[in-house]
Amino acid sequence: MNYTNLGKTGLKVSRICLGCMSYGLEERKWGLNEEQGRPFIKRALELGINFFDTANMYGNGRSEEVLGRALRDFAKRDEAVIATKVYFSMRPDVNGRGLSRKAIMTEIDHSLRRLGTDYVDLYQIHRWDYDTPIEETLEALHDVVKSGKTRYIGASSMFAWQFCKALYLADLHSGTRFVSMQPHYNLLNREEEREMLPLCLAEGIGVMPWSPLARGRLARGWETQSSTTRAQTDEYGKKLYSGTEEADKPVVDRVGEIAKARRIPRAQIALAWLLHKPAVTAPIVGATKLHHLEEAVAALDVKLSDAEIEALEAPYVPHSIAGFE
Repeated sequence: MNYTNLGKTGLKVSRICLGCMSYGLEERKWGLNEEQGRPFIKRALELGINFFDTANMYGNGRSEEVLGRALRDFAKRDEAVIATKVYFSMRPDVNGRGLSRKAIMTEIDHSLRRLGTDYVDLYQIHRWDYDTPIEETLEALHDVVKSGKTRYIGASSMFAWQFCKALYLADLHSGTRFVSMQPHYNLLNREEEREMLPLCLAEGIGVMPWSPLARGRLARGWETQSSTTRAQTDEYGKKLYSGTEEADKPVVDRVGEIAKARRIPRAQIALAWLLHKPAVTAPIVGATKLHHLEEAVAALDVKLSDAEIEALEAPYVPHSIAGFE
């Protein structure tokens, strides 16, 4: 395993982050229950992965519970880097979602209880809250850091101007700064290369792309795109890539060509491409089969040539923004 600093912090994280959304999500046909999910966390640790990402809304908190119990059983708490997120609805009442001070102070305590720990390493806002002043959110997050309940704060999909504003305001008021960004970024959606990634590079922000394999689309041939249970039943995934099929097929085909020439799985090519990007710290990889995890780690050893990178990028055409909802 390779390790790197998360942005310009001193925190060392593995260059593959295990995304834990699927664990405890057995009501989804592609999800796993706790018994099925635990071996993935155990194997990740054996492979040297120390970075685990979840969110309070994954399985309405069950993902946090599964991850917390597994890390208690398989690892020493201070050797693991736990990241979780807040924003989406956790209760039906009007204050049960969002990034108000009330929501943040409530949800950090609930997340800590479910994870079975007194702190998380990275507490992230899952989306931008248009109903709460960003100043209120930043002050609440600063207080969560000062209380010792999180070590760092991060953010996820939003416009670059919004992230820039948040960084500026934190500096202006001597508050805690975001140290990381989770963007929707992969070979099928590269729109974050326009503004967000250059901003993160300039500001020393760690980047953890979510859906690095485009919900599995980059891991299988075009003719088998609908062959998996998740491809057939993941409505959010369908929404992310709806209407882009004509543009995406040449990219998927190109990944297949290079993977065939290399005699390695397609997923390794797609992940290796991300890992070559200077802004990228650690792709967040979900795994529901153990070979998915093994392949992700193996991608660290795949060194793409400049010609291969150029070939992978050549078919891309601009896409609409997807994933900010």
